[in-house]
Amino acid sequence: MVSVSAERLFGTLACGPALLLCACSANPVPTTTIPAGPPPASLRPGDAVQVTIWREPDLSGKYEVDEDGTVVFPLLGPASVEGIAPDSLQASLVAQYRKYVESPSIQVRLLRRIAILGQVQKPGLYPVDATMSLSDALAQAGGVGPDGNENDIRLIRNGKVVRQSLSAATVVGGSPIRSGDQIVVGKRSWFSRNLPIVTSLIGAAASISVAFIIAN
Repeated sequence: MVSVSAERLFGTLACGPALLLCACSANPVPTTTIPAGPPPASLRPGDAVQVTIWREPDLSGKYEVDEDGTVVFPLLGPASVEGIAPDSLQASLVAQYRKYVESPSIQVRLLRRIAILGQVQKPGLYPVDATMSLSDALAQAGGVGPDGNENDIRLIRNGKVVRQSLSAATVVGGSPIRSGDQIVVGKRSWFSRNLPIVTSLIGAAASISVAFIIAN
């Protein structure tokens, strides 16, 4: 009788972690898949453009793309930039600023303004360089928190959760991420977060069962 009870006890202990893992993953977050083939890195309303003109601090700065796709540059005035890639804008600015600056050296950076939320150290709204990886973007928010799951990164747009294969290596400019989006880092499962405690409890229970068998 004692041996049968022991077998059942060990069987229960062995199945415990698997049962906990299944229970924690039984209710996945509903998601929607977005089409493949992300758009190229080009300027959109809501973006910002960082313009740096060598030795011209008064002409350099960060300029927002308004809802009409227009940016107002110093000396040049308003310019329509929607759909223009940073390299093309850079060439255009070099040509136009030649009227005011001798041999202008200009650098243009596209910035997506996105909210980084969920299990990160410092959630908030951040301007993210389109050439950055998602890992670099998360680093601006202090990185993934101790309970965060870097393999569970959700893209939220207009209140809808879109599940996309976004890894830490994903480049922002080559992904579907747009200004105004939310990047949400999910939480690790209960089992994963409490694995040391569960392991300790299972070990303690196993020790008690062994002591019980020996005593009987």
